[in-house]
Amino acid sequence: MSDEIITYDPYALPPEDIQEPPTTIWEMLRKIGPGIVVAGTIVGSGELLLTTGLGAKHGFVFMWLILFSCVIKVFVQTEIGRYAISSGKPTLGALQDIRLFGRSGNWLLWWWFAMLFCTVFQLGGMTGSIGQALNLAFPQVAAGFSSVLQLFSPGLADYFRARNEFPWAIVTCLITIGLIYHGSYRRIEWLTTLIVVSVTLITVAAASALWATPYPIRADEFGEGFLFKLPPNGVADAFAVFGITGVGATELFYYPYWCLEKGYARYVGKPDGSPEWERRARGWIRVMYVDAFVCMIIFTISTVAFYIMGAAVLHPQGLVPQGPALIDTLSKMYVEPFGQWARLLFLIGAAAVLFKTLYLSCAGNSRLTVDFLNLLGWTRVDDPALRARRIQLFCLFYPALALFFYVFARDPQMMVRLGGIAQAATLPMIAVATLFFRFRRLDTRLRPPVLIDVLLFIGVISICVVAAYTLWGTLTR
Repeated sequence: MSDEIITYDPYALPPEDIQEPPTTIWEMLRKIGPGIVVAGTIVGSGELLLTTGLGAKHGFVFMWLILFSCVIKVFVQTEIGRYAISSGKPTLGALQDIRLFGRSGNWLLWWWFAMLFCTVFQLGGMTGSIGQALNLAFPQVAAGFSSVLQLFSPGLADYFRARNEFPWAIVTCLITIGLIYHGSYRRIEWLTTLIVVSVTLITVAAASALWATPYPIRADEFGEGFLFKLPPNGVADAFAVFGITGVGATELFYYPYWCLEKGYARYVGKPDGSPEWERRARGWIRVMYVDAFVCMIIFTISTVAFYIMGAAVLHPQGLVPQGPALIDTLSKMYVEPFGQWARLLFLIGAAAVLFKTLYLSCAGNSRLTVDFLNLLGWTRVDDPALRARRIQLFCLFYPALALFFYVFARDPQMMVRLGGIAQAATLPMIAVATLFFRFRRLDTRLRPPVLIDVLLFIGVISICVVAAYTLWGTLTR
């Protein structure tokens, strides 16, 4: 791991690192970054696999849900970021401080841990989907791999021949490990920005060009997406998509960690109650707001573009992406309107989209896991070098575990849906906890405007209502 991450302790607040906040919008834009990393996590499996699948299955009817999901949860994100910057505490440490009936918040940490393994199962679906995409793009690689295996183990060669995506899935796992094992926050931010911007531009260009193809977006169908319909046969799909599109539970957990690694809390300094501290805190919180809303614009545009492609191209043909043929079906979103030449572009782009989410999620999970073990007292992290070594260990573990899950399940959409449901079930917990931070722990001098509080309540109530409605529907079916 680089010297930067070894010598830099994102949880320390040394006075020599205090910085005055930027005052112009251009200076603020130069200081953003955590939101771009979060956008990189968001624009991935949910958008490519579930959002397009929702459009393919139900048409444009859920457009309102996609937009609502993308926008409303940002106000939960900004408030949990506000508390992290003002207190210097990441998400798990803040949750542990919550007292309920005289007990610590350790049970909330275990809740996160249970969700973690469901989302790693989801990452397994991404690993397999990347393998499917690259195998379809370059089938000769798997054929050559099986031919080499034939010389040593005919049985193993037959096994891989029947699962042509496995060699690429293994390569994906190894590249993920190599990238995050030696990756500091700065490298992660730079690479993510490059991929997010490229993927967003390509997807939006494809959706915008549909008007000139046999699959134009019809005004009446598009308008149906804003009638706030919720078809009974789409409740489970809507629940999973609400949990995984926009800022999901995992991103809400990740965001404070990336804000701390960016340095926002260090620049503010220890909360000493002085007027200077208040001024710095307000300034860096404004930077965080710019960061979060740039993030929202990026992932909302990308999510809507993916949904439009599924609703406009796959839905009229009755094609629903699922199972081992998932990526091949999704490729028809581009092949049918634009021709066979677009297939290779889509397959490489799909692999890039999913890989971005895979490596960012594994990097985030590794940081949270080290923090989790430290907070429970199972291991002590006394210095940045030790923290870095522990993070490296889990940077090896999580990509390998994701690959292991895919080998046995081999159904990417089901695996991604399970992760979406786990996230949606966790969203009410982290949303209500954010209210606790806002009204019980936040320094009163840093209170947001009333409108922000209103939108925060709308977001929390919406999250809880959707979770309760879907749970009731599931139990009574």
